[in-house]
Amino acid sequence: MKKIILPAFLLLGLITHAQMKADDVKTFTLKNGMKFLVVEDFSIPNANMYLFYRVGSRNEHQGITGLSHFFEHMMFNGARKYGPKLFDRTMEFNGGANNAYTTENVTVYTDWFPATAADVIFDLEGDRIASLSIDPKMVESERGVVLSERSTGLENSPWDQLNQTLQGTAFLEHPYHWPVIGYEDDMKNWKQEDLERYFKTYYAPNNCVVVVSGGIKLEEVKRLAEKYLEPIPSQPAPPKVNITEPPQTGERRVMVQRDVATPYLMIAYHIPESKHEDYYALNILNSILTSGKSSRLYSSLVDQQQLATQVFSGFGESFDPTLFTFYAVTAKNVNETDLEKAIYRELDKIKNEGISETELQKIKNQKLMEFYEQVETINGKSNNIGTYEVFFGDYRKMFDAPAQYNRVTVADVQQAAKKYFTKPNRTVGISKPNTEE
Repeated sequence: MKKIILPAFLLLGLITHAQMKADDVKTFTLKNGMKFLVVEDFSIPNANMYLFYRVGSRNEHQGITGLSHFFEHMMFNGARKYGPKLFDRTMEFNGGANNAYTTENVTVYTDWFPATAADVIFDLEGDRIASLSIDPKMVESERGVVLSERSTGLENSPWDQLNQTLQGTAFLEHPYHWPVIGYEDDMKNWKQEDLERYFKTYYAPNNCVVVVSGGIKLEEVKRLAEKYLEPIPSQPAPPKVNITEPPQTGERRVMVQRDVATPYLMIAYHIPESKHEDYYALNILNSILTSGKSSRLYSSLVDQQQLATQVFSGFGESFDPTLFTFYAVTAKNVNETDLEKAIYRELDKIKNEGISETELQKIKNQKLMEFYEQVETINGKSNNIGTYEVFFGDYRKMFDAPAQYNRVTVADVQQAAKKYFTKPNRTVGISKPNTEE
């Protein structure tokens, strides 16, 4: 039977009628500058709170690298009202759970809880934002934890070591140069005044966007926010990151020697920040190349030629120009040079011949389905709304994303490949055993 691929505009029409709309997101801003985005969803009796702080490793400098990630840990280690370990215990006692992550660009805290426990959750967040304990004994304890995390990651993951080396080579001036977890010597030498200044600057309420979704009314969210969070004073806006990475004018290559069964390969190309007009074409190009077993690189390199056992690619949302990176593990008895050349041949096919309309339509349909599946859940709602508000400048742009994908043409995808997948614009990293005597 012939497989029917619906045009994206038709698929969009079939599924949008039951989805939330931009008007379903209600907003307010507290007097201290903390912005709230609220989605009422009473399909389940639960709610969540996502707090997006505009602070990541790009806000650091040499001497204090790793502080953003360190504070992700410290935020769970006690404040004035809820002391050490009480944040997690109190949340769990009230049926909630939490998590957090740090990137080059943001630090995000996620709380999930029964809607009836919202008062406690707001109290917990207000306490640690207003009066986090930066006790020297706790600092030393947590310093040991993150140092161990750094050494364990480098020891256990060939990707971690290779990625840090490659990123430090691809970026020579911009703060994306250093790893999110930081440099070991910096981590060992953070001073108390460094910690206090960093927290006061970047954990200010006016540097945070909060998204609340679930079975809780806007009026209740506003009441709780005004009670627990509005009394926290705002701070001067954090200093802007003004460093621009100079254009790369020649291929860069790095080699890491370590005990791996077969060589690991990374190929990174500089691409623009998330707000750039090429974002959606690059996103589609990424899926065409490595999303699923029918993707171009997987089909060619893993299934047909058997040059690789793994191949994937990706890039994250970013405030500044970032990297589009390919990752591959060579198959047994395969030279990594042959795998690298095979990747370039596949990229050249797209640059020279483009892609088919059918191929493009398939990916557009996948993107639309992924998008609507994500925003069916309250977690997906909060994560996507917050991401668009912070990285794209307006949560409303999330609702235009399906149309943006639909606007991408075959020519747009080919042009993006030609524009960014060039030899002078790439950095290549290889991890392989030391075979020299």
